Amino acid sequence: MKSPIFRKLLGWLFPALLSGFSLAATAETPAAMAERYAQRVAQEQPGFTPDPARGEAFYRKNHGVSADMPGCHACHGADPRQSGKHVVTGKTIAPMAVSANPERFTDEAKIEKWFRRNCKEVVGRECTAAEKADFLAWLVRQ
Repeated sequence: MKSPIFRKLLGWLFPALLSGFSLAATAETPAAMAERYAQRVAQEQPGFTPDPARGEAFYRKNHGVSADMPGCHACHGADPRQSGKHVVTGKTIAPMAVSANPERFTDEAKIEKWFRRNCKEVVGRECTAAEKADFLAWLVRQ
């Protein structure tokens, strides 16, 4: 006789598998995430198209909020295909570029967490949806 926990699990798992649910991670591709951000901006700004050049300029810009972290490049390095190092903690940071780190932009909750934290520290405010879309458009193409 099977335990009630096993029956409950089986009762949940079987219908889920029949409906096409996968036990694998449901992560998005970085390109799909970039497109999702672009679509959100386009709803607010009809005709918006993400611009990788604007994304790169944003990455390289000295925002002037912090002398230690003037821009994204301070911690992530000049080449986003390489590992970076946090200027305050010394912690190694995995590459930002999708070509070097294909898992980087696959989880929207993580993307938002890091945009929120880093934008406040480096830019001095939350990043706009357009800035995020441009930034992702650039990093997906690296």
